[in-house]
Amino acid sequence: MKSWLEASSCGGGGGGRGGEGRKKVDIDEPVELASIDGTSAYSLSNGILPSLGARSNRRVVLRPYIVSPFLPQYKWWESFLVLLVLYTAWVSPYEFGFIRSPIKVLSIADNIVNGIFGIDIVLTFFVAYLDSQTFLLVDDHKKIAWRYLRSWFILDIISTVPSELGEKILPHSLQAFDGLFNMLRLWRLRRVSKMFSRLEKDRNVNYFWIRCLKLVVVTLFTVHCAACFYYFIGTHYPDPTKTWIALEMDNFKDADLWLRYVTSIYWSITTLTTTGYGDLHPVNTWEMIFDIFYMFFNLGLTAYLIGNMTNLVVHGTSRTRTFRDTIQAASSFAVRNRLPIRLQDQMVAHLCLKYRTDSEGLQQQEILESLPKAIKSSISHYLFYSLLDHVYLFRGVSNDLLFQLVSEMKAEYFPPKEDVILQNEAPTDLYVLVSGAMEFIIHKNGTEQIVNEVYSGGVCGEIGVLCYRPQLFTVRTKRLCQLLRLNRTVLLNVVQANVGDGAIIMNNLLEHLKEQKDSLMQTVLREIENMLAHGRMDLPLSLCFAATRGDVPLLQHLLKRGSEPNEADMNGRTALHIAAANGTENCAIVLLAHGIDPNINDSEGNVPLWDAILGRHDALIRLLVEQGATLAFGDAAQYACYAVEQDNFDLLKDVVRYGGDVTLAKSNGSTALHAAVPHGNPKIVEFLLTKGAGMDIPDMHGWTPRGLADFHGNEEIKALFRSKEEGSSQSVVMVSDKETDPTFIKNIKTDSDVTPRTSEVTWGNKQPRRQVNTYRNSLFGIMSAAAARVEAQSDGGNFPNSAFLGNQPARVILRCRGWDEATKLVMLPETMKELLEIGSNKFGRHCSKVTTSEGAEIDEIELIRDGDQLCLVCEENNTPES
Repeated sequence: MKSWLEASSCGGGGGGRGGEGRKKVDIDEPVELASIDGTSAYSLSNGILPSLGARSNRRVVLRPYIVSPFLPQYKWWESFLVLLVLYTAWVSPYEFGFIRSPIKVLSIADNIVNGIFGIDIVLTFFVAYLDSQTFLLVDDHKKIAWRYLRSWFILDIISTVPSELGEKILPHSLQAFDGLFNMLRLWRLRRVSKMFSRLEKDRNVNYFWIRCLKLVVVTLFTVHCAACFYYFIGTHYPDPTKTWIALEMDNFKDADLWLRYVTSIYWSITTLTTTGYGDLHPVNTWEMIFDIFYMFFNLGLTAYLIGNMTNLVVHGTSRTRTFRDTIQAASSFAVRNRLPIRLQDQMVAHLCLKYRTDSEGLQQQEILESLPKAIKSSISHYLFYSLLDHVYLFRGVSNDLLFQLVSEMKAEYFPPKEDVILQNEAPTDLYVLVSGAMEFIIHKNGTEQIVNEVYSGGVCGEIGVLCYRPQLFTVRTKRLCQLLRLNRTVLLNVVQANVGDGAIIMNNLLEHLKEQKDSLMQTVLREIENMLAHGRMDLPLSLCFAATRGDVPLLQHLLKRGSEPNEADMNGRTALHIAAANGTENCAIVLLAHGIDPNINDSEGNVPLWDAILGRHDALIRLLVEQGATLAFGDAAQYACYAVEQDNFDLLKDVVRYGGDVTLAKSNGSTALHAAVPHGNPKIVEFLLTKGAGMDIPDMHGWTPRGLADFHGNEEIKALFRSKEEGSSQSVVMVSDKETDPTFIKNIKTDSDVTPRTSEVTWGNKQPRRQVNTYRNSLFGIMSAAAARVEAQSDGGNFPNSAFLGNQPARVILRCRGWDEATKLVMLPETMKELLEIGSNKFGRHCSKVTTSEGAEIDEIELIRDGDQLCLVCEENNTPES
């Protein structure tokens, strides 16, 4: 025992609760599994499985002087104790019934056995135990001791007390029954029961013969105990001549001890089999009472024996029997079809591990499936969300999508050296590795080559699933692995609830492939990019994804397929925002040609023009201005404050040049002038004053620019304020008319370097995950908009008044032909008659028909589209009022 305890303190490094001096015990290598179980490399019946969500259980680190119950030496120790238990099971009843005075040889042997079990009692305080709820080893000294003290400690101590000490403890009147003290040693029989339970699950031992051996042992022990008890009754009856054994032997007390024992065994067997009571039968009342209870016991024992011999299993062993049958069927199948040894081992290992995870109290998948979906989702979220949050493929996706994916994943265990995915098989699932390790293998020229290894948090099968192409690698486990399996169909269904998340996932995959230096991965990357350009991807993609990549063909394909040009990502940024920030002019041209709003705001109030100005993309600036873009539609106050904080006078002039009002205040009441005064730049302050910035406007804290100037003591700025107040303009720097001239705007060439406020971020580096997905960005929303756009394109490119237009009816411009140039903007009614009545009321003339601006007559209201210019053929009002 000392050597084991010393061995436990070896290895590991460190001490105390921090892990110093702990012993590392491997539990998931295939060879070590064999030594742990004491059976086979694929039994896995007693090994430790990683708990759901565990990152790694490859090594169990034990505290100093703690023995692992899976240590091979400790297994041998338990087997040795079982042999001593068999000795105790025979000698204790024998001494109780047949031995009146102690025999020296038996006493010595009993004390030696008691001493060995005493050592085991001490050793138990240093043996870690497997927690029944977490299935993890507990190596805390206090917990081990408390668990043992409140369970079997007292009975173990009593069963180890020597018989000599028992004689001194018992009163003199009970000395004749001191053998009962030895009967407490039968408590040790629980070890034999555990041994048979372990052997029944060992596939290397025949199950039938193990069950038969167990029944024989139970029967022999029952016969032996009954014979000893019955003889004890006969020898202690007051009248020795009126006993069952006196009928056979006149002076039985002087007869040979072996003869008396055989006679008792004979009586016990004949009674047990209900064939006795011809020559040996009970005589006195004590014997009859004992026989009555013994016969009652025999009824149950006989039923037990017959039931087991008939079925070989009872209710508690039916699962084991099924397991054995499954293993036998798998082995027969493999032999019959001449499968390679490696495949046979994989089959058996997987079935053994499945039995281990589905039985013996685990039943993890059955428990999860029996729970309501809300509870099951909460459990999955608690166990696996933190793991998926760090998986590269899902970096940056929404919180909602990640929660749904976690709820749909299935936890599975795979034994060592088992194939999870085969090269060139159809892509049906992707796997996330929770614990363990796997290797990627490719087959070339009949040989296997390992190209990569993945550990906790790694993903396999994602390329085949996302691109719907045959799997590139064979994925094989290196040791016991816990995996999360996600079906491809489920993944696509979940992603379709938010197209933006699908774009993020695809972009993460592409970025990951770009980081790989392997030529095969670069080839795959080029193939995927080619598929994206032609729109041959099942994963729904967004315009923002195409704009981020600068992929004009993909952008055109998505728009042609009906994507909403103004669709936004999680931050409210549209594809035009991204194109403007990245300087991709071709993408911006395509988007503007399809009617995207050039002045749309993101969640921070930025318009695309501001992104282009920050990036100093001159061509994009000119393009956006020509399309009507202006900073007036954005948060101009924020733009001006940012320029002032950057001390960038040119950027501030650009804010004014492109329509921004620098006198506006932000939500906290501060203006650009508030920000300029502490920076102490008189040039910027002077410029803001010329644009009408107020010196006495308070912010939310009550500070005015004039008060800030007094507080900071900047005399030059204070002088500017006094000059402005007095109406002086000698020192005011005026912006030349040329800088605000529209023709100059179109030909502006800026050369100042400006550090952008926020650089354009990639899909994989998004800020904290968003919580909700908009309708417009969902697949249903895109399909709704797509239907309207397709119908419009088929009829000339405009939306019909009945199409999905944000729940707004179409509007048309009316002009009365031949009378004047007055025009009216009206809502398009449901019928032509109503449209003519509206024209009559608006122009005060009777309208008889409707034509296009080119003169073509319109007969049906359905031919009119949103934004059409219509001409009404009118005549002098001939209504009764005229």
